[in-house]
Amino acid sequence: MRPWECFLLAISALPFATFAENGTALPVVDLGYERYRAASFNQSGGFYNFSNIRYGAPATGDLRFRAPQSPAINRSTIHDGSNGRICPQAYPKWLALESAFIPSYLAGIPFNGSLDLSDYQYTPTPVDPRTDEDCLFLDILVPKQVYDSARMQKKYRGAPVLVWIYGGGYAFGDKTTQTGAPGLIERSRQDGSEGVIYLSFNYRLGAFGWLAGPTFSKSGTPNAGLLDQQLALKWVQKYINLFGGDPDRVTVFGESAGGGSILHHITAYGGMEEPAPFQQALLQSPGFLPLPQKSRQEQVFNQFLSLLNVSTIDEARKLPSETLTQTNAYHIGEFSYYGDFNYGPAVDGTFVPALPGQLLQRGDFHKNIKVMVGSNSDEGLLFILPTAFNESGYQQYLQDNLPGLTEDTRQYISETLYPPIFNGNFGYTNGLERGALTLSDLAFQCNTFYVNRAFGDKTYAYRFSIPPGVHAEDLPYTFYNGPNPAVANATAALILQDYITTFTKTGVPTSSLGPPFEEYGRDKTVLNFGSELIMTTLDPAASERCRWWQQAVYAH
Repeated sequence: MRPWECFLLAISALPFATFAENGTALPVVDLGYERYRAASFNQSGGFYNFSNIRYGAPATGDLRFRAPQSPAINRSTIHDGSNGRICPQAYPKWLALESAFIPSYLAGIPFNGSLDLSDYQYTPTPVDPRTDEDCLFLDILVPKQVYDSARMQKKYRGAPVLVWIYGGGYAFGDKTTQTGAPGLIERSRQDGSEGVIYLSFNYRLGAFGWLAGPTFSKSGTPNAGLLDQQLALKWVQKYINLFGGDPDRVTVFGESAGGGSILHHITAYGGMEEPAPFQQALLQSPGFLPLPQKSRQEQVFNQFLSLLNVSTIDEARKLPSETLTQTNAYHIGEFSYYGDFNYGPAVDGTFVPALPGQLLQRGDFHKNIKVMVGSNSDEGLLFILPTAFNESGYQQYLQDNLPGLTEDTRQYISETLYPPIFNGNFGYTNGLERGALTLSDLAFQCNTFYVNRAFGDKTYAYRFSIPPGVHAEDLPYTFYNGPNPAVANATAALILQDYITTFTKTGVPTSSLGPPFEEYGRDKTVLNFGSELIMTTLDPAASERCRWWQQAVYAH
């Protein structure tokens, strides 16, 4: 390159000031490997939005289906975050039946459609134009006061950081799905403090992030999606101070697959590796299907290769991105059992040496973490076969989602743990409620009990029971940002946000609007959000059912 060309290149990369519409200069943060200018300044919220910051190298070509790598150095330009990315997504066809059946059921209206899943056809979802395999990016919302303080005060401690991991069955979702983050930032400043920094990131989904099994492991990395998350969390530890954040006050929170992911980070490597890259965790409806059997992992892997018409994962790496994206969507869309998404965390012998519940019971987890958990009153309804109203449908669910059950174990589940007795004494009054409770315990609710128990009951636990209390019903409350038809009680939303943000700042959830939030304690209490009252009650997950599921006897 000629000297004058070098000079022009250098001039083009200089951080000349760029301004938001209100005249506020947009700052540039130098990460060493790349430089990023804030994409915008939110005047009403008083925060900068740094968008689409790369935290991982493109997981394409030979890096497909492997552990993520750190980004390469690229200082030729200043990125403005204008190029949004999401990872390839997929949706199972059973969502069509769920979305038709559930509203009728909750309204008490007879459902006139078909309950046979084979009557529903897989229909490809239009691909979001942001979809790209090169999707390991994150977003940061930084209060201006925090950003300025970090530059003006030599001994500035840094603001607490709230890191969001989205849910979506490990098959869909992205860092931008919850647009109510400004509400959390605003609520975090109610006490007159600078507030919290909010960060969210993408991680690989479906086959791209969650293939597993003995054959795949020979040339691929199981749980690549978890490793994406781990890389992002380590990025926070290394770089968040440049935005005014305190790496020693990081709270990671997530719902459903996000909460289930956090559970796996708490138990990562059986707690034997370096400390967890966060100090606090809020697990909301932590969900995943706990299936440690290698046979199920092999089945999913071989099915994916067959649909691609290849024999090895190395051959799959050479296929066009469009082919992989379409096949992943079809695989999840057409072949997922009702309530399942084909993919999710798998026992791999390293990052996930055993099921999290087992690791927690053994004491094999990261213990120096403050924990808060949340669950909803009816986690399982959205994921249980509608035909579970009758006994054959209930047994079909057990067969589909718990393969390899012995006859004795199947009978114990269906006759002792969840007997077909509908007088309300067992927590249900019909077959569908029975199925929903079974699934809720297996995949969601008991996970919170395992965590509370492992941390010596010195945790904070809430239960969201505002009707209908189904899975994800607390998300609009968590991300409340003004009037919302999904929020029946705005005060309850503000109280929940208070608990979340004060926990982030101090490790103890409090609210001037709500009651004291007591520790889980020996009495196994949770703070229940009802339609009219928020009050302490006994944890329904503190049961013999959950103690039995934690043993994973069904998987032996």
